[in-house]
Amino acid sequence: MQSEATKYSGGERTGRWIWSFEGRMMLPALVILAAISILPLLYIIWMSFSNVTLLGGAGITSRWVGLGNWARMFSDGTVWSGWLTMVMYFVATVGLEMILGIAIALLIHEVVWGKNLAMSLILIPMFVAPVIVGLLGRFMVNSTYGLYSWVLSSTGIFTGNILGGKVSAFVAVVLMDVWEWAPLIALITLAGLVSIQPQVLEAARVDGANYLARLRHIVFPSISGIVIVALLIRSMDALRYFDIIWQVTGGGPANATKIIPLRLYETAFRFLHLGYAATIGLVMLAVSILVANLFTAILRQRGLAG
Repeated sequence: MQSEATKYSGGERTGRWIWSFEGRMMLPALVILAAISILPLLYIIWMSFSNVTLLGGAGITSRWVGLGNWARMFSDGTVWSGWLTMVMYFVATVGLEMILGIAIALLIHEVVWGKNLAMSLILIPMFVAPVIVGLLGRFMVNSTYGLYSWVLSSTGIFTGNILGGKVSAFVAVVLMDVWEWAPLIALITLAGLVSIQPQVLEAARVDGANYLARLRHIVFPSISGIVIVALLIRSMDALRYFDIIWQVTGGGPANATKIIPLRLYETAFRFLHLGYAATIGLVMLAVSILVANLFTAILRQRGLAG
């Protein structure tokens, strides 16, 4: 008994020594990480309580305004409009991407021959830079020489300028986003489908369960956790999306596609109201954290997160 206690004690001391050594080795990296992340965050928080402006691009002047920026933001109709557009854009893009991504994954999972080739072709849009997607999309919907405009006009579905109407421009940027990121949902979902034991599905088939019954009672419960993870990843990205809309419409026409990240960009780099922009950015950060915590709580409820 004494030897075991001595052995345990020595192991504990060794563990403490190893942790102390690793801690000392990690300290420089932790200091650098704090310098490039925590300190800027504290500075942005300070900016949100100040009127920070640029002087001809040569210097920065600041004046403490307390809660002035926060009061202005909560009473600013343009900011509320940006949030409303952001919510509609978020629901449309993420919703369509989840539906199409899961449907594509289910189709590919049933393919016997050429599964790898099909998945490779479907994943191509995901590897295109969002800026390029925006430029390509703007070219394709151009009312003069765009292929999509010509097809819609020839079939009589839509004869106007796609980027000139509020609804059509909004639908255009949503579909461009969906085209690029639905493959990501398909890839993540397919990883979950591969993990399902084929014997379970075969047993359900032998017992007389049709395809829809197998989806409802076996497939969807088995991949629900990984689908929530995919939803979390896409949600975090959709809340701060900027590239495609900026390249295609710039927030127009008539602010129909001006989501809150574009409002933040214009406030900071067009109107040079850096303190007010910091306030908007902090609210975006808080919303992102709340959404992440919501999905994490759902995963924890299902026993999929610690």
